Amino acid sequence: MESLDRIDDSSAATPPTVDHVHKTVLLQEAVDALLTDLSGTYVDGTFGRGGHSRLILSALNDSGRLIGIDKDPAAIATGEALACEDVRFTIHHGSFTDLDALHGVEQVDGILLDLGVSSPQLDDPERGFSFMHDGPLDMRMNHQQGESAAQWLARAAEQEISRVIWEYGEDRFSRRMARAIVREREIEPILTTKRLAGIIAAACPSREKGKHPATRAFQAIRIHVNRELEDLVLCLDRALEKLKPGGRLVVISFHSLEDRIVKRFIRKHQKGDELPSWLPVTEAQLNRRMKSLGKAVKPSTQEVADNPRARSAVMRVAEKLT
Repeated sequence: MESLDRIDDSSAATPPTVDHVHKTVLLQEAVDALLTDLSGTYVDGTFGRGGHSRLILSALNDSGRLIGIDKDPAAIATGEALACEDVRFTIHHGSFTDLDALHGVEQVDGILLDLGVSSPQLDDPERGFSFMHDGPLDMRMNHQQGESAAQWLARAAEQEISRVIWEYGEDRFSRRMARAIVREREIEPILTTKRLAGIIAAACPSREKGKHPATRAFQAIRIHVNRELEDLVLCLDRALEKLKPGGRLVVISFHSLEDRIVKRFIRKHQKGDELPSWLPVTEAQLNRRMKSLGKAVKPSTQEVADNPRARSAVMRVAEKLT
């Protein structure tokens, strides 16, 4: 089983010393892999606080264009400020699944996806992503839309909670955790990160060394609330259609569930259509639509030393063929 450790999971013994500071992971590597035409049009599908976007803009010439996308209203505010500074940049408030809804943009030269939760989101107690800070149990990327983690846990059946924690967190104590959550919510609503973390910790008969027992469950609930994996699958399909031939797809993942989806997607379109082995076909008839560029890239030892949250990052790059 692949490791599910993430850069955005709070498994450290102490909170970060500096809150709301985001260090962009694989910054130069991602931008170098993305840019093929300095006059081209690109999409930063996970704008965040604009780390990748600013470096992309610094490399593009006057004819280049960059579109940022993000769910988070705080990220959109940062993006709007950047748009005022640079006419080559525009920001779209929504999901990266909205690629086919970008008005006036038929195809693009590259799409960048930096998955997961940013440090400003994780380190803000009001967002409810981390058990290291007590706050409202929210976990939504866009806290203005959809169902919060607290609302979902208040209504979900025990079997559903267990399934989510197992499928998205691969925690072997998922049934115990779900049972405890359902029992405790009957006594008092579960509204804060501290209370949920305490319930989960008490339900665990043993612990992984160096990891809080709520790490995997918090990750799983967040993934479910935000439909992260479903949206990634949808986004990849739309990204393939949005890219020009020769355009690049660059994806940075932070746990095995995401990376597995990306790896299989690239492999599928590199292999081409599934045809009977006995059927004689030409290379063109295989309909290969992508090719993988190089091996998976991971942060350097120095980057991990400077930013421990980068330790699980994996970057994959592919180019569209047709």
